[in-house]
Amino acid sequence: MRKLIVATGNPGKLAEMQEYLVGLPWQLELKPKELDIEETGKTFKENAALKASSTAKAMGEWAIADDSGLAVDALNGAPGLYSARYGKTDEERINRLLRELEGKDNRQAQFVCAIAIARPDGSIALQTEGICPGEIMLSPQGNGGFGYDPIFYVPSQQQTFAEMSPAVKNKISHRGRAFAELLPQLKVLKVDSR
Repeated sequence: MRKLIVATGNPGKLAEMQEYLVGLPWQLELKPKELDIEETGKTFKENAALKASSTAKAMGEWAIADDSGLAVDALNGAPGLYSARYGKTDEERINRLLRELEGKDNRQAQFVCAIAIARPDGSIALQTEGICPGEIMLSPQGNGGFGYDPIFYVPSQQQTFAEMSPAVKNKISHRGRAFAELLPQLKVLKVDSR
């Protein structure tokens, strides 16, 4: 098994990534709490690459990072990179978004997830991006998931993320799509050289 440092302090994210990597020879570990990386990128891809590269260099190990968020068309892509900082709680973030969309007919949106894997020297070995198109509901629906899930409706499923089973959400979500693109590349990635 080869060590892969997850550029997060969140054990939930590590567990989620592990689900996608079942059967592959990677052992995931959290980055140390004291290793703090400022997200200064202008896109999800830039932030994922920055986090993976900085973690890999600091640890001298392979590292994986993701960056994701919600982009709403009528708000010129907001909250975008600031999705997690759009309020102090999920409820505050949802309420702010719904207020900003009041009176707007265009409710099209997309969840975006960028994933990067960096070599121990910090160079990026792999990078993917998954997008899940949908629309913003007028009010929350469903009790599952987290974040913006109760207001993000996926027309192909006729459900919000919060109404879907975890298995369905993991398959069709932005993160699921990014990992689906990443896995075939990860299986053939040359990891012998450090």
